[in-house]
Amino acid sequence: MTDTEEQLYIVSSSPHAHSGDSVRRIMLDVIIALLPACAAAVFFFRIDAARLIATCVAACVATEWLCRKAMGRDSGITDLSAVVTGILLALNLPPSLPTWMAVVGSIVAIAIAKQLFGGIGYNPFNPALVGRAALLISFTGPMTTWSNPATLTAATTAATPLRLLRRYGVYDFTPTMATNAFLGNIGGSLGEASVLALLIGAAWLLWRRWISWHIPVFYVGTVALFALALWLIDPQQNMPPHFHVLTGGLMLGALFMATDMVTSPVTKPGMAIFGVGCGILTMVIRRWGGYPEGTSFAILIMNAFTPLINRATRPRVFGKKRSA
Repeated sequence: MTDTEEQLYIVSSSPHAHSGDSVRRIMLDVIIALLPACAAAVFFFRIDAARLIATCVAACVATEWLCRKAMGRDSGITDLSAVVTGILLALNLPPSLPTWMAVVGSIVAIAIAKQLFGGIGYNPFNPALVGRAALLISFTGPMTTWSNPATLTAATTAATPLRLLRRYGVYDFTPTMATNAFLGNIGGSLGEASVLALLIGAAWLLWRRWISWHIPVFYVGTVALFALALWLIDPQQNMPPHFHVLTGGLMLGALFMATDMVTSPVTKPGMAIFGVGCGILTMVIRRWGGYPEGTSFAILIMNAFTPLINRATRPRVFGKKRSA
């Protein structure tokens, strides 16, 4: 057999054809998509936003490098996944959070939620949300202390709309407040800075086909329907749907956290189930839970169900019976 004939019979594992996409290319597009939200955060919260974004990115990249080096593997930082985790974590933090706490959250996100499970592609939970949850449980005070945007009253603490709801009950969410929430001129985490900026970034990911519309639409739609049902039943005790859609970290979570490729279902029916589950849990926590915001915990809980959802919604091979 000649060398040419031998080359015709080379057998290798899949994939046999590659689209040319890479983790680095995907992560770069996610970073591009997050730039409008980062710009809005810096515009509204000035130096504090820049400080937290820079801190979280640097701490995540450094932690990734140290973990990979300790495990005797390549650095892995060139795939930019640690940068994405750092940006997402920063967008989940209040502007006034001390720098050292942001570093702690970054270490938890990378070392525990990501590298402990084997690195990118193996983590069952969204690393940035694990970092936020750890900070919220460990440092509840600083994690629930908010600042007004500089465009309102600089350097003063403020209560978010969800915090006001928890503290005082139903109040008048005026059209002006709704507009401010959509644009970002309202107190909250950096990622609550602008729903508009988040939608612009998500449009880029949808156009690039890195995310599907299923999870965001089913997530936000479920929250809206759940809130509408509560509001129609008792408007004196519940806020209208647009309040829940525009406030808190719902849009950041639905567009950028719940759609994480690694920790969300891969099938379209599975994505729908995942989105509905996130929406129900978010509203249950907001209405009856111990925290005014339920997005992070809702997504983390549904992350745990992702393998089961994938198994239940996986297409059956023609002619093969589904295993019990």
